[in-house]
Amino acid sequence: MTTLIIILHVIVCLILIFAVLLQSGKAADLAGAFGGGGSQTAFGSRGNATLLSKLTTASAILFMLTSLGLYILSGKEGSSVVGNEKAPAQVPAQTAAPAPAKPEDKTATTAPATTTEQKTEAQKPAATPPEKK
Repeated sequence: MTTLIIILHVIVCLILIFAVLLQSGKAADLAGAFGGGGSQTAFGSRGNATLLSKLTTASAILFMLTSLGLYILSGKEGSSVVGNEKAPAQVPAQTAAPAPAKPEDKTATTAPATTTEQKTEAQKPAATPPEKK
């Protein structure tokens, strides 16, 4: 049922788009550009209803009805797109670095072994070559 309404809705949308784009404006003639004729009224002159204006009205009514029907049918399903998905795995929080020791605390641990003074000879950067004269 929903598929049928969606197909009808798309067809009505295309008809409505073409019907609106094919119509000319109310004061599109040369007299409307200079303030003559029916352009003095609030909404322009009211002429006979053409085939395009009747088609626009009918397709607009059908568009609203199919939109309302799709809304009603979508509410009855009650399912979500992500309803059957599992939640992502929890990532454990990173442990905070130990707080720096106070100078008067004698039991504080020493600095980690990654300081530049404690690097081995293999880890130290190569010495720069001496300058040539």
